[in-house]
Amino acid sequence: MLDRLLEEEQGLPRKQRYTGKKLFELIQAAGYAGAESTVRRYVGAQRKRQRRPRVYAPLAFEPGEDAQVDWGTGWVELAGELTEVQLFVMRMNYSRKLFVMAFPTQRQEAFFDAHVQAFAFFGGVPKRITYDNLTTAVKRIVKEGGREEQQRFIALRSHYLFASRFCTPGQGNEKGRVEDGVGYVQRHFLVPMLKVATFTELNAHLRASCQKDDARRIDRQPHTIAEAWTKEAPLLRPLPAHSFDSALLTRFLPIT
Repeated sequence: MLDRLLEEEQGLPRKQRYTGKKLFELIQAAGYAGAESTVRRYVGAQRKRQRRPRVYAPLAFEPGEDAQVDWGTGWVELAGELTEVQLFVMRMNYSRKLFVMAFPTQRQEAFFDAHVQAFAFFGGVPKRITYDNLTTAVKRIVKEGGREEQQRFIALRSHYLFASRFCTPGQGNEKGRVEDGVGYVQRHFLVPMLKVATFTELNAHLRASCQKDDARRIDRQPHTIAEAWTKEAPLLRPLPAHSFDSALLTRFLPIT
């Protein structure tokens, strides 16, 4: 209901749009039992996203060569409470095939586990992945645009044999496809708002949505995501014999 009200107000003059308080009162009357502050945070985040200009990078990619990763947020009713979840999105650049997984946080163990699950979902590993300058991967930016990567991230890359590329600071549009993918997930996988009992149930829904999305055609291309994926999937690097251990072994291995 909240997303529908925000969508409906887009055609109204700015001074005649709903206030956060009014939106809270409307959904409360419809049965919402959460806090007004939670509704205000969600409304603020959605309106900020709506104001963000869309920038696209017109790039061409070869099958199996490149993927992009980004984090976003979404809102679900989790165990009866309106909850903000963290969305990890990996998008293959040639086929545009998506992998999405929700977590409570964006901490390093979630970041690593998301990679492990994404590679298993794809059945292979792209040769290169583009990122923002995430602290879970980058320790610091050095001279001439280089990056000193976190040791555990280097271990992850070495295990799966993929190269990393990091966007110029402040230029997230360099990986515009996956940022557009985050918005697509928010609008199409989480609307209407989901009611789930656990993260396991939520992630099962997200995986099913990714599979269903394979039937989509993008940018007026003659083939669907699924058709492009048949060309891309065989060109991925094979999975290693064992998955990377995404747990943070802080008692034995200091994380820098």
